[in-house]
Amino acid sequence: MKTARHGAWNAMLAIGLALTLAACGQPKGSEKPPEPGDAAVARVDADTIWSSDVKREAVAQGLIGEGEPLDVSSDLFRRVLDEVIDQRLLAAEAVRMKLDKNPVAQQRLEAARQRILADMVVEGVVEKKVTENAIRELYQEQLRLSRQSEEVKARQIVVGTEAQAEEVKKLLAAGASFEALAMERSIDAATRFSGGDFGGYFTLDVMPEGYVAALKEAKAGQLVGPFPVEGGFALVRVEDKRQEAPITLEAARPQIVRFLTYDEVRELLETLRGKAKIEPLLGKTQDVPGAPREPDSAPPPAAPAPAEPAAPADKAAPAPAAPAKK
Repeated sequence: MKTARHGAWNAMLAIGLALTLAACGQPKGSEKPPEPGDAAVARVDADTIWSSDVKREAVAQGLIGEGEPLDVSSDLFRRVLDEVIDQRLLAAEAVRMKLDKNPVAQQRLEAARQRILADMVVEGVVEKKVTENAIRELYQEQLRLSRQSEEVKARQIVVGTEAQAEEVKKLLAAGASFEALAMERSIDAATRFSGGDFGGYFTLDVMPEGYVAALKEAKAGQLVGPFPVEGGFALVRVEDKRQEAPITLEAARPQIVRFLTYDEVRELLETLRGKAKIEPLLGKTQDVPGAPREPDSAPPPAAPAPAEPAAPADKAAPAPAAPAKK
């Protein structure tokens, strides 16, 4: 249902754009591509539909991401093209019925026009400011500021009592297989059937406190324990320790692009607001009859906390979360 509503909204917005262009008197049937490399893919009467129109509609519906290709021979392209054709037909019918002359329609068309122009300003800012060099510079700054944690690879055997753990420890000292004893005696369902393996490398900050204290100073190859854990006592064999690998540029790129875009748009808006004369016309909030009210005995509202100062524009973005370990 959510997808259907989303698609309907995008269709109405596209119809609004078509009406806006009609209201502005844009000529139809122009054979000049609106974008370099664009191709005409259909005509509705004298109105040309370009491949960029179809791709833009697919992006608006969330069918592809911004910048992703859309093959004109694909079924998805043809399906979205049919939707764009329907939108053009409905928009043309609305103009024939003179709906575009309605004052309410004019107001909505102007709102759609302003939204589109605002989006184009943002796109222009991103194109000029969010460059590959800017992305790489911020990525390198993140690497300088970030601190890589130590990663551990280990196996465990968890038993019910300390005496049982000491018995298992003696068997291990006598040469018994850690993996076999884990499968035979461990009561930890999450690691038992993998021979006690935790499932790859992990950092200690994701582990319960008992493990942190026991493994912090442990060396690779060392048997640690027994020490108390939830549900019993654990013996842990540290198989390896290494420094956590830094996040790659490609993994960090989406967050960096979002940060740079937000930062540039925020600066632009601050500049524009500083130049404009903005006059709020809303009066004080009025009581609505029947609306719930605070009791007279309610404590007065707390004073608002002072706002934190905005980070400087050249400050690095917070280091993005590291990808899941394998």
